[in-house]
Amino acid sequence: MLSDLPLPALLEELAAPLPAPGGGSALAVALAAAAAVVEMAARVSVGSWLEASGAAAQAEALRERSLALVQIDADVYRHALEVRAAAAELPESRRDWEVGRMLAEAAEPPLAICRLAADVAELARTVAKSGEPAVQVDSVAAAGLAAAVARGARELVAVNLTAVPGDRRVAEAERCVAAAEAFAAAGS
Repeated sequence: MLSDLPLPALLEELAAPLPAPGGGSALAVALAAAAAVVEMAARVSVGSWLEASGAAAQAEALRERSLALVQIDADVYRHALEVRAAAAELPESRRDWEVGRMLAEAAEPPLAICRLAADVAELARTVAKSGEPAVQVDSVAAAGLAAAVARGARELVAVNLTAVPGDRRVAEAERCVAAAEAFAAAGS
């Protein structure tokens, strides 16, 4: 499992000359790191902020969900590549349907990453405003990282759904990016 690897080994996997794991898994790793920083800032704030323990628990849950998406994204993308390769053998009418279904499925992990990024950015803003002053800047940095992750994930969603004009998932990803960017801007 990718998320069980030591960081240098995970980076080697991401750098390997294979299409998966790729950008989605890298974004999930970055988001887990952002959530971990928010978790740290909330834990440091336990003595000075009444809601710090709850914020730390929420950040931990976001970190764990992000880590799970490292593997999920890689698995779904590998499957999508297998379907695309096998689709060449199908009749054209079925091939289009299979490829469309595969692309729609491949958009789901990046969309989940995008949603989580908005959540991490929002929590980071809250911790930056209410947490211990010594670690507020860490939460601001985590919010900025989460906003960057949201932008990258939006691009992955959009590229997977290019054949579906006006797809609601692209619009949802856009809303998540706007929210994450607003939270990041409010935290600074």
